[in-house]
Amino acid sequence: MTFSVAVSGASGYAGGEILRLLAAHPDIEIRTVTAHSNAGQPLVQHQPHLRSLAHLTLQDTTPEILSGHDIVFLALPHGQSGQYTDALGDAPLVIDAGADHRLTSRAAWDAFYGGGFHEPWTYGVPELTVGGVKQRENLRGATRIAAPGCNASTVSLSLAPGVAAGVIDPGDIVTVLAVGPSGAGKSLKPHLLGSELLGTANPYAVGGTHRHIPEIRQALAAARPSVVERAQRDETPDDIRISFTPVLVPMARGILATSTAPIVADASDADIRDAWQHAYGDETFVHLLPEGHFPRTADVLGANTALIGLAIDRAANRVTVVTAVDNLVKGTAGAAVQSMNIALGLPEDRALTVNGVAP
Repeated sequence: MTFSVAVSGASGYAGGEILRLLAAHPDIEIRTVTAHSNAGQPLVQHQPHLRSLAHLTLQDTTPEILSGHDIVFLALPHGQSGQYTDALGDAPLVIDAGADHRLTSRAAWDAFYGGGFHEPWTYGVPELTVGGVKQRENLRGATRIAAPGCNASTVSLSLAPGVAAGVIDPGDIVTVLAVGPSGAGKSLKPHLLGSELLGTANPYAVGGTHRHIPEIRQALAAARPSVVERAQRDETPDDIRISFTPVLVPMARGILATSTAPIVADASDADIRDAWQHAYGDETFVHLLPEGHFPRTADVLGANTALIGLAIDRAANRVTVVTAVDNLVKGTAGAAVQSMNIALGLPEDRALTVNGVAP
């Protein structure tokens, strides 16, 4: 069976990456691409690398144009998806790459985003543990999926195994991320100009202000079986505390997240490593590296993989987890396509690769 697809925000980075992956998907027909200010222009004028889709023209983003497809992907700025999802009630499967349907807590939405709050959808990170089972079980047959925030899913995948196993204390998490500017989208912003980025590293959203913080707290809360129901009821335990600092660095793509958390009393080194091995040992797209090895962002470019290095720092009594992802693939579009495959009952890895591009 071939599924027809419409992709909104198709002239942007996330929309373009969704299209790149879907173009190689044997079960997908990309029928419609939409945009706002770029409507009426050829898709390849904005995505010149997508040569197989050169026949497509960007149309206006309206509910009428998006309707009538088997699958609709929304790759729109935060706060803009809801106006369309409300009007797409008859669409068999809708996947939102924005933040509008990620958070279960209205209070967290109001504090970090503002504007209209929309109902939470099934979270699109299959490898995360939710109440003792993998999130992929909740994605099977789902009709509404919220693709993750790239920084949020990276940190959540980094630490969820330790939280689920009870070997780390989530009350004192510190994470610092080196991130590429493509995660900020394609619209022009002075601080993202090449002349502002090249040769420097720039922290931003410092001091607990980044919008992905409540998403991480929500995912880590759900990893604990005893509190998963609370997390789904619009509550996130107050004992999950995160110091989160992203730093823009001069690479187009990629996230390298270095996260640390205290080791709980009586957790042995074997217990700690076993927690991550148990969580990801059988996963296709999340790999725990051998002891003493740590990833580079170069190793995941173009791939749907998250590579994780784990160190146990007994002098500081903390676990250090270093995770690398391509923010546009595993961080966004790859997670969306992977979740789509699961929802439709297709092979989970269809049109996705574990192989990066090098050099």
